[in-house]
Amino acid sequence: MNMYIRLFLLWLRTRSAPTVGIWDKVTTPFIVVPTDLDPLLHMNNGKYLTLMDLGRLELMQRTGLWRELSRRGWYPVVAGQTISYRRSLKLGQRFELDTQVLGFDDKWGYLEQTFRIGDDVYAHAHVRSRFLKKSGGSVDDGELADLVGGFPEHLEVPSWLLDWTEATKFPSRGQRRR
Repeated sequence: MNMYIRLFLLWLRTRSAPTVGIWDKVTTPFIVVPTDLDPLLHMNNGKYLTLMDLGRLELMQRTGLWRELSRRGWYPVVAGQTISYRRSLKLGQRFELDTQVLGFDDKWGYLEQTFRIGDDVYAHAHVRSRFLKKSGGSVDDGELADLVGGFPEHLEVPSWLLDWTEATKFPSRGQRRR
């Protein structure tokens, strides 16, 4: 299915969906369609990443964050992601994608996204994101905290995700990656 059709259907569905908080989990329903498949007739690994975009968009729309980001001239970008696949999704299967913010450090936002059918996990991903300004530069953590009403102290980004962030940093210009 064309991404724009899914995007339109998501927009229609979220217009009447209940509002949620930024720290709540949202669940986005999908069905595997022929254009999701690779030559082995299971969902292509890249399609998971594309659908994760829609899960994050649903979270931002249902919290009202998307509208406020647009008003301020800010936009989200994915800086890194890691995904593990457990089972194959096949043509016609209905599945759900759970999306939840894990927390923030001084530079990045971290989300968890899980593809599942019932309680069975098919794929599990973590995403590192950032907010940029259309006028240039990035949104600092103070501005972001103001936007979301502060960061709850009970939410802590797992240490392994912070280690992953450090391990996957690009070297400064002119330096070589080791």
